[in-house]
Amino acid sequence: MTHTALIADDEALLAGALRAELAQAWPELRIVATVVDGASAVREALAKAPDVLFLDIRMPGMSGLEAAEALAEQWPVDEPGAAPFPVLVFVTAYDQYALKAFDAQAIDYLTKPVVPQRLARTVARVQQQLETRSAAAAAAPGPAYADATFERLRALLSATTAAPPVSTPPAAPAMPRLGVIQASVGNTIRVVPIDEVLVFEAADKYVRVLTRDAELLIRTPLKDLLQQLDADAFWQVHRGTVVRAIAIESVHRDEAGKTRLRLRGLREEVPVSRLYAGRFKAM
Repeated sequence: MTHTALIADDEALLAGALRAELAQAWPELRIVATVVDGASAVREALAKAPDVLFLDIRMPGMSGLEAAEALAEQWPVDEPGAAPFPVLVFVTAYDQYALKAFDAQAIDYLTKPVVPQRLARTVARVQQQLETRSAAAAAAPGPAYADATFERLRALLSATTAAPPVSTPPAAPAMPRLGVIQASVGNTIRVVPIDEVLVFEAADKYVRVLTRDAELLIRTPLKDLLQQLDADAFWQVHRGTVVRAIAIESVHRDEAGKTRLRLRGLREEVPVSRLYAGRFKAM
């Protein structure tokens, strides 16, 4: 069977080298697009529905991980006859600390520059995944085949968000837990106990902090906040949204398959990304 792939890499020489190596390792594979950024990868993948995605981790604008997350959210897995979600292979120059996160979640990766022997092993694994996926889809048509992929991707995103920078040794002490949030309101600094926060939501260069009676803006990136929050008390429900778990009153899934949360003390509903929807199941 002929399979298709998309390559996303902002370095043209490396993208060309990967394409050439794939022609040797997997002659039957047809490359349907080569793009230079994450946003284009999302657009072209949704349009062409390739079987495999080779995504560079670090690209301008949207990274490879962010592109994969966006695709997981937008892929029409609930629609009858929809193409299966692609097998993911990340291309990275990350350090060994980050590569362990890929291994732990059984997600394939290639390091730059691509080594033919490593690529051959990756191709064999991807081909096996495609065979397994086809058999599972034939036995039980529907979106269930994507659940495991989404769960591994979610865990990978959490692991890489928590990973220290390359220059920071793995033994560096953990960041202290947040006790309060300090936000500027005009000429005043408002101090809010962390126990009063219901939602953290990324918004452009700021993070919205929602409490029962206030909305504040802070400049600390959400990824930095996540490292200082108790993961049992605050649940990530979207790439840019974290909610207080005990404030969740109910979970709703609409006819389009979108999941939303209602929180005690908050009027607006909070959307849940498909990657994190699996967290909400009846006991």
